[in-house]
Amino acid sequence: MVMALPAAEVAALFMRREVLLGRGLAVLAAWVLLNLIGSGYYLARADRRRETYYFHGLNVLWNLMNAGLAAWGILRLHFHPPAGLDAAELLSSQDFYEMLFGVNAGLDVLYVLAGNYLRGRAAWPDQSRPERLLGYGRALWVQGGFLLLFDASMWALLHWLASGWPQLLK
Repeated sequence: MVMALPAAEVAALFMRREVLLGRGLAVLAAWVLLNLIGSGYYLARADRRRETYYFHGLNVLWNLMNAGLAAWGILRLHFHPPAGLDAAELLSSQDFYEMLFGVNAGLDVLYVLAGNYLRGRAAWPDQSRPERLLGYGRALWVQGGFLLLFDASMWALLHWLASGWPQLLK
């Protein structure tokens, strides 16, 4: 059972979480811009017969998707707590965000493993375009590795932020 906490305290807890989410989304947006500019530049100058062409190509595509996710997240940020927010809703939304970043971290591990698979598959003798698999595999390593670090960090920060909430809300 969740005890009624004064609305001002619930609002303050909510806003602390929103600030943390906003900062995380700013990090993601910076990563997106860095990748779009850097890989976009090198993609335009890369030779299609080389691994770097496929590496930068997948980086650009991946970060266009990340740009959409970051923009969607930023647009969903609240600059004021929703009217009528209570402690039960706060805890429920906190559980959702922790679960979201935890599941995403698991998916990120799969991206890195898929990169390993593609890089290994490129060495098979029947591959006509191993440079493509090598480039895509390296891109999955880089993007999956960053996203694993990002999602695990966001999960840990959110978990740490809410670690004292159960005592406040009992």
